[in-house]
Amino acid sequence: MGLLNFFGLFSLTLGLVCYALEKRSRGFTLGFAAACALGSIYGFLQGAWPFGLIEIVWTIIAVRKWYQGDGVS
Repeated sequence: MGLLNFFGLFSLTLGLVCYALEKRSRGFTLGFAAACALGSIYGFLQGAWPFGLIEIVWTIIAVRKWYQGDGVS
């Protein structure tokens, strides 16, 4: 597995874990946003710019959700 593939696997795994644990803490929402940003970087580095663009949108949505405190009871 190359370094770029490992980076992509790490960023998407981090996003999955943080998304699954979002209800527990706002920190996981911020972690999800960071993972989306990493996923976007991965998409652009890989040459899959549509994936990179969508991940930027998810990053913005997650940061907004974290800032507003949505999703945590």
